[in-house]
Amino acid sequence: MKSRTIILSIAMTAALGATAQRQPSQLPYQDANLSVEQRVDDLLGRLTLEEKVSLMMNSSPAIKRLGIPQTDWWSEALHGVGRNGLSTVFPSCIGMACSFNEELVERIFTAVSDEARAKNTQQRRQGKAVKRYQGLSFWTPNINIFRDPRWGRGQETYGEDPLLTAQMGLRVVKGLQGITRPDANHKYFKLLACAKHFAVHSGPESTRHTMNIDQLAPRDLWETYLPAFKRLVQEGNVQEVMCAYQRFEGDPCCGSNRLLQQILRDEWGFDGLVVSDCGAINDFWQEGRHGVSADVEAASAKGALSGTDVECGGNYRNLPEAIRRGDIKEADLDVNVRRLLRGRFLLGEFDDDSQVAWTSIPDSVIASQTHKQLARQMGREQMVLLQNRDNLLPLSKDDASRIMVMGPNANDPTMLWGIYFGQPSHTVTPLEGIQAKIGQVAYAPACGITTMTAEQYEAAGQTEDAHGSTTLQLRKTGEKTYTTDEVLGLAQDKDIIIFVGGISPNLEKEQARVSVEGFDGGDRTTIEMSRVQRELLGALHQAGKKVVLVCCSGSAIALEPEQQSCDAIIEAWYAGEQGGHALADVLFGDYNPSGKLAVTFYKNDTQLPPFDDYAMTTGQGRTYRYFRGEPLYPFGYGLSYTSFNIGKPKAVQSSDGQTVSVTVDVKNTGRMAGTEVVQVYMRRTADAEGPLKTLCGYQRVSLEPGQGSRITIDMPRQRFECWDAQTNTMRVMPGEYELYAGASSAMKDLKKINFKLF
Repeated sequence: MKSRTIILSIAMTAALGATAQRQPSQLPYQDANLSVEQRVDDLLGRLTLEEKVSLMMNSSPAIKRLGIPQTDWWSEALHGVGRNGLSTVFPSCIGMACSFNEELVERIFTAVSDEARAKNTQQRRQGKAVKRYQGLSFWTPNINIFRDPRWGRGQETYGEDPLLTAQMGLRVVKGLQGITRPDANHKYFKLLACAKHFAVHSGPESTRHTMNIDQLAPRDLWETYLPAFKRLVQEGNVQEVMCAYQRFEGDPCCGSNRLLQQILRDEWGFDGLVVSDCGAINDFWQEGRHGVSADVEAASAKGALSGTDVECGGNYRNLPEAIRRGDIKEADLDVNVRRLLRGRFLLGEFDDDSQVAWTSIPDSVIASQTHKQLARQMGREQMVLLQNRDNLLPLSKDDASRIMVMGPNANDPTMLWGIYFGQPSHTVTPLEGIQAKIGQVAYAPACGITTMTAEQYEAAGQTEDAHGSTTLQLRKTGEKTYTTDEVLGLAQDKDIIIFVGGISPNLEKEQARVSVEGFDGGDRTTIEMSRVQRELLGALHQAGKKVVLVCCSGSAIALEPEQQSCDAIIEAWYAGEQGGHALADVLFGDYNPSGKLAVTFYKNDTQLPPFDDYAMTTGQGRTYRYFRGEPLYPFGYGLSYTSFNIGKPKAVQSSDGQTVSVTVDVKNTGRMAGTEVVQVYMRRTADAEGPLKTLCGYQRVSLEPGQGSRITIDMPRQRFECWDAQTNTMRVMPGEYELYAGASSAMKDLKKINFKLF
């Protein structure tokens, strides 16, 4: 009894101490010394029903009586802080994936989160409300599998491979959130990242509000579409997940108990919050869409009960009526509100800035020179050299008089921004980058993306902000329609044509309202190069010109005819605000290209299955993992200005069985320093229905001419997890495997060994 009295006395003393530290006017939820769960419990109990509902919509108003500040859950950071004024614009995500450089990706998204936090702090300290795109919840990364090159949003992803997507996604989350989990040193998250779109979502854009994916094989679901999400939840502790538009097995993803409760929360242990894609709850009940709910009240109740905590839209304002008529209970909403309040407490939104270390990030980081250098570095590393006949590249810096720059993307700054972009202080176009490198060169647009009509622009001055950064102002001066003969005449005395063409993010993006030849609603109807560009490149070749094609796009293009008409081909993607400098560095040899394709480049449209079929084995198969045809350029492919020899791998499993280490010798056999990406693939020999091969590890290695290195790629046992048809589960199965190591996924570039996993 005495011991119990002592314990009670200690507890009372501790409680009195905590009370003494709290200001007299403080309520428990305002006390930063209490746990997050204690604070959430206290605040939740003080909210009215209407206040709870207001917090469940993306535009979350202030609740002044409780000191809850206004915020908005919707902010963008796809490849830089988006839609919120001045920021650094980095290359597109699909391009960043081609770097195979996880460390650089993390550094970039650390820079992005620095800019985002600084902007938010600046907004609040100026006494301004935090509105859309100004909050601390960022709806990125997009970790959907880029299964079909026709999908206009594929540029938002990290490619077609589950491992590469997960590895890049984990680094994005770490860079954005700052920490994996709060601890004694880091009490608050820097930002909240969001894994999207959950799940099985990668086009078409035109049917996403009506599509039902109900015949997907369990293997495809668990082995292709879900692994990246699982790893971001369990390893990255991502704090948000966004549910997708379409239906899965009959239920809209944002109303799917199977996806949001059984898989995400029960099986994976996700304790963060789920946000809807914008307008997704509308699709439950609006005529001509999913049609699973009778009205807006029923739709809102279904979304909340299924686990969608925050709605991007306005349907949830009808939740009080849904409660009154019995569709849902207020206690059910408490589950949703508890999760979103927890997220806000974990950001430090209810605490003084002096307690939140992230608020000390200065404004000077925004669009800083350090971040611009990161953008340039990634711009170089993500470019993929696809062809270099007779070693035309790198070009000599003394060749300015022999060179002419052409193409619809050569002097278009906005093309480099991709989609979901911010406002860079200055954008270096390909033309500007080339001229900065070698001086003035001849230039003509020559054509548009899909027609022979090119828009004309001129500089209209520039503005300078408080940071000393300048923004180039462009004025459209008209349009010019070229003829092929005119273009050839302009290039008559030039030997080398640098043609910067490809696609435009104005044509491939989220549900775009465009319908021109080759494009529809943001997606592509063909993967071929546009007819006008193809014919012009052919004419330049026939005229005896050496043609360097710089292909700017967010997706793979079928370049089979261009292999003949072009001497060199660089896939430059949408290369960000420093893209022009990065391109010039590659073209003129100041940087040796090292990028590797994160997607398969097919020969033509006939190699593609139906766009709306999500099965991996349909037709000739999807992605390098199942494609049984011969691609134009395989996943993992990319040339260098030097050459490498990759030896036969050796594999050993650790004594505890938890790690497989692959060792391989690599040598630079050329005359220029360069970087190779050594890739390791595996196949379980007994799995006749499984992938032809699947990436299980990779490593970048930089070598001087003649230098060799023995590298070791350590892979956790979980990398060998496969679909087990006998148990209908993903698991690691001991037995015989084939391991391949080399420079791409093509068999001719790989060396094989047999390996037994115990």
